Amino acid sequence: MYKKILAPLDGSELSERILKHVKAIATGCSVPEVILLRVAEPIRQSYEMGEDWRRAVENKAETAAREYLSQVAADLKQEGIAAETVVVRGQVAEEILDYVKNNQVDLVIMSTHSRSGISRWLLGSVADRVVHHCVAPVLVASPTAYR
Repeated sequence: MYKKILAPLDGSELSERILKHVKAIATGCSVPEVILLRVAEPIRQSYEMGEDWRRAVENKAETAAREYLSQVAADLKQEGIAAETVVVRGQVAEEILDYVKNNQVDLVIMSTHSRSGISRWLLGSVADRVVHHCVAPVLVASPTAYR
């Protein structure tokens, strides 16, 4: 049924909690392709920082993201699941939605930070945006499910 699963990860322990779902579905459904995606958000430049400094910080963050995803992919490989890694730059929700749309993803498995109130209003909800605008089914794991 599923041929390609996308698992967006932000490097947090919370986002990694979805990996048990990724493993179960990938194994149980014999999914041939799992994509681990990390979105490196651009740094807003201010007059205090120069363009070279901003670019260096973004490049360092992108390198760290690639290393992180490589380790997660290696852990999945030890369990018999082949995973590709992808790092893109941009706004998180939009990049996830674009990746799904342009790469024939069959299922997105992601976590939510369960923000509410003012923090959700200020920071938004990536999971909420993905759920409401995604062209593929989305499995969202709530952090309260792991208590």
